[in-house]
Amino acid sequence: MAILVTGVAGFIGFHVADALLSRGEMVIGIDDLNPYYDPGLKKSRLDQLAMRHCDSFTFHELNFAHDEHFEAALSDVDVDRIVHLGAQAGVRYSIENPRAYVRSNLVGHVNLLEFARARHVAHFVYASSSSVYGANKKLPFDVDDRVDHPVSLYAATKKADELMSETYAHLYRLPQTGLRFFTVYGPWGRPDMAMWIFTNAILNGKPIPVFNHGNMLRDFTYIDDIVSGVIACLDGPPSDDGLRKPGGSIAPHSIYNIGNSKPEQLSTLIDLIEKACGREAIREYRDMQPGDVPATYANIDAIANDFGFTPRTTLELGVPHFVDWYRWYNA
Repeated sequence: MAILVTGVAGFIGFHVADALLSRGEMVIGIDDLNPYYDPGLKKSRLDQLAMRHCDSFTFHELNFAHDEHFEAALSDVDVDRIVHLGAQAGVRYSIENPRAYVRSNLVGHVNLLEFARARHVAHFVYASSSSVYGANKKLPFDVDDRVDHPVSLYAATKKADELMSETYAHLYRLPQTGLRFFTVYGPWGRPDMAMWIFTNAILNGKPIPVFNHGNMLRDFTYIDDIVSGVIACLDGPPSDDGLRKPGGSIAPHSIYNIGNSKPEQLSTLIDLIEKACGREAIREYRDMQPGDVPATYANIDAIANDFGFTPRTTLELGVPHFVDWYRWYNA
């Protein structure tokens, strides 16, 4: 039996698939390679998986929002677990192109739930986001906090995914775990995120936008820590025992924060990138962007208690790893 990983050519999907394959799992990966950012980067990730793991990895280029194509392409594969990481990402892009989020994050999520229900999979792990906390002022963010006031459509779709998953866990007893990721960074990261944008600008002597005049806190989480949390959760599906799970469900559905639980000032990130690049940044201070929030901070007690999750990579260690990879990739 194989594990299905959606969004396998994406940043987190690539790393999760690589870790699963490295421990001997069979992985079937799907991705539509859409042009939200450079498809060349996505293909490079796929090339790495194919080179490292050969026959253990199978890739299908398809859009899981198209249910007939999706189900036809996977009609003859045996899948016992799903890691659903595919989605239309990005807070700001959701303001410009909301329909893309409805198709991928809402319709696509239901299609994966239906696939999981029909195949009686043992566990369905899916990506949520710290964005669901919206403008919550209580820090740190806890999985039992109310998240009824999203400040972006992206966040609203992720909250909707959690609600739909809760319904499927209740009606069909489908074991599920939702993971709220906090500002993931590291090698093979996304070009639309601050780590890439700042590194690129500093190395090329261009100004970097510093929003909210630098008054921003982010719970930056290194990709290796994210992967360890995802796989720990995948290996421990919630029990259908009627007891309350993290996030509040009494169905077999848990929700966890995966973060570093150590928010950092945006200025600290820029300082560390400057040091790793060996150049000073040209900082352009700007107002807050629509859909953004001033701070994120993960309470990780639930995942720590249930799985022993402990982030190991500080920002001081992680930033040079990213910059070194960035120089290599763009050489």
